[in-house]
Amino acid sequence: MSEKPTEEQIARFADMFSAIGTEPRLRIVRLLLSAHPDGMIVGDIGGELGIPASTLSHHLEKLKNEDLVRIKREGTYLWYSANTEVLQELLGFLYSECCTRNKAIEPQAIVRLCK
Repeated sequence: MSEKPTEEQIARFADMFSAIGTEPRLRIVRLLLSAHPDGMIVGDIGGELGIPASTLSHHLEKLKNEDLVRIKREGTYLWYSANTEVLQELLGFLYSECCTRNKAIEPQAIVRLCK
């Protein structure tokens, strides 16, 4: 993100951060990232994280509404996957300010964390 973000973009990013700002939803996003690119079915997500189906449905809906997860139907199964393009955009929003414009965090430090 090389240009200054618009107020609309900032509001959109704030909504995304809010969506992943709960412990269960952050755990869901991390799990789906670990299952990328195939994703996981709902039952496996719930089983892995110990989240009851009704609660999991609520969390997945919130993540879907913010475009943080994608859903693909195969027969009777719904496969959920992390929307890595949107997550990259969200991380780029933070990265562009902290690591490129004012160097609050050195870019190499971020790269080392990702290895």
